[in-house]
Order: sequence, then structure tokens, then C-alpha cells
Amino acid sequence: MSLRSDLFDYALPAHLIAQTPAARRDQSRLLVVDRRRHATAHHVFADLPDFLRAGDVLFRNNAAVLPARLLAHRPTGGQVECFLLRPAEAANEWWCLLRPGRRLPPGATFARAPAFTATVVAKEADGTARVAFTTAGGESLVAVAHRLGQVPLPPYVHRRHTEGERRLDRERYQTVYADPAQPVAVAAPTAGLHFTPELLGRLSAGGVRFADLTLHVGLGTFRPIMAETIEQHPMHQEVYELPVATQRRLCAAGSRRIAVGTTTVRAAEDFLANHAGPLERPYRAETGLFIHPPSAFRGVDVLITNFHQPRSTLLCLVAAFLAPGSTDGIGWVREIYAEAIAREYRFFSYGDAMLIL
Repeated sequence: MSLRSDLFDYALPAHLIAQTPAARRDQSRLLVVDRRRHATAHHVFADLPDFLRAGDVLFRNNAAVLPARLLAHRPTGGQVECFLLRPAEAANEWWCLLRPGRRLPPGATFARAPAFTATVVAKEADGTARVAFTTAGGESLVAVAHRLGQVPLPPYVHRRHTEGERRLDRERYQTVYADPAQPVAVAAPTAGLHFTPELLGRLSAGGVRFADLTLHVGLGTFRPIMAETIEQHPMHQEVYELPVATQRRLCAAGSRRIAVGTTTVRAAEDFLANHAGPLERPYRAETGLFIHPPSAFRGVDVLITNFHQPRSTLLCLVAAFLAPGSTDGIGWVREIYAEAIAREYRFFSYGDAMLIL
């Protein structure tokens, strides 16, 4: 069955694209969808404990956002914007996006003195470049990025790059449970941005347990579906990691599995598609899984997610989760989004959330 990509399109007023986060993380609005009753209700995110119960397991992506946008200069003085995507196999080399890319062929150099110098090693057809870095004093490039880099906000969040905006984004475009040892994401797992330490404490006191995994969120998450049908869309690849304890909880029976965000769903479903049970070692793999109607789900019972862009693979996943095993969720997600727009929910990364029970 082929599904037209325009089935996942919708019109969004520009003023509903959130440019800043809510004043307090857990005061974002929460649209609750009850699949069994085919009903919706409107709450704030701080009400989440009212919908979870003792024994539930909250699976969350602990990937930390790397301040991946580095500004530098060519020997001629021209400015370079270097966006770190992921480490390459060779030491001190990274896959990057460069601007202006046409003026930086293999062999070209750029630098930000005295922090680093860089040489373009190779260019790919998709525009990515493999870049070799030399840092001052042997400092890691990740440390350089934390010191000098800018937060890689999505293109629909507009900034004047003031000091106040930079401070805000460094704090709020990061989950409170992000693991500093996992600075691997070029975009935040945004469904997790609504949690506060206090809210996590309330959930824990109510008997909810937590299980962390890491999915290396890539730029492909922002790539719209341009093909006529969704099946023609070239799905992006992302690396994920599951500790043994998370595998065991994912495979255990008797507990509701609550996924915080589409990235968590993608990692969990890919693991269960390839393994009948937990392994006795940490698991790392790359997934190109594209979840869309009429997909079924092996490992997720409840989903917490933000509101996604038109014609996005993330919106396809939400439609599939609303009605697993059928295409009925396509029409329903359009109805839910129309209701959210009418009630002026805030959309996308810094926007409001949805809980699908």
C-alpha cells in the first residue's frame, strides 16, 4: 500500500511556531489523547503523574546536545560556519556541514585561532564534509565546542544571537537528564524538555521507574518528505545505544512502557525487531527504521511527544501510534492537530506536548 505524502501535510500559522520555551519546563501545555475512548483532554505537563501509575517504566533518550555550530575563518579572512555532525572513524576527524561549502573543497583550510585549525579531507554528494582538526594543546574538539560553539537550534527558531538568547538556549535546549558523557545529538530529544527534577521526583515517588537509552539525533530528523509517496522517502540513519538494564526492562512483561519522544520509540522498536530478548552486553546499532501507518508496535504502550512539522517522518510515526496496524491514525492525527491549532498550542521543538494513552 502506497501512502501519499500530502496526507501528512497541514497548514500551521507562523505565530504558533514556538520561538522560546515556556517560562517553566513543566508548565507547557499537554494534550492528552485516550485511544481507547477516542477522546482528547487539555492539561499542563505538570499533570503527567495523574496519567501514569506505579510499575510504569519511562524510557527516555539521555543524549546531550553538543554546541555544534563553530564559527571560524578561511586564510583569506572569509567567515566559515562549521556544523559538527558526528565523529569520523579516523582520530580527530568529524563529518560536518560547511558554509560556504562551495568555497571549501578538499584541501581547503579554516581556523579559529588559537583554538583549532581544520582541513577539509573529503566531500560527499550530500554536501557533508570530512574535516581533520588540530586543537591547541591537544584539547578535545568536544571540549572546544562546549567552550566556543553555539547551540544548533532548528531552522524554524530564529535568533539575533544575543548573550541572553545564548544563555537561554544552552540551558533549555537540553533535557535535565541529559548525560554529559553522551554529547552526541545535533538536535534535542524535545519531548524530554518538559521534565523538571521535581516532576521526575514526583513520578519516582509514585512508583514510576526510569530506563535510559541514547539515540544520536541527526539532522535527518528535520528533513521533510519531498517524495510523492512516503515509501519513496530515503530514511535517515541514526546510531543508538541500549544498556543491558534498559534492554531487560524493554523486554519485561507486565509493565506499561512509556516512550519519551519519537527518538526513544525508534530505538526501542528497532531493537525489538532484531532481538527476541535482552542481550548480556550493551547494544549499539544504526537504524534506518521508518515507522508509518500501518506499522504495529512491539515495545511502546504510551507515547509522550511534541507537535511535529508537516510532511515529517515524525508525524508519520505519531499517526501510526494512534491506530497501530491500520491507516486510521492518519485522519485522526489531522483532527488532533486541527484542534491543537484552534486552541493555539505551541508547536515544534520549544512547543507544547502530547500524551497518547
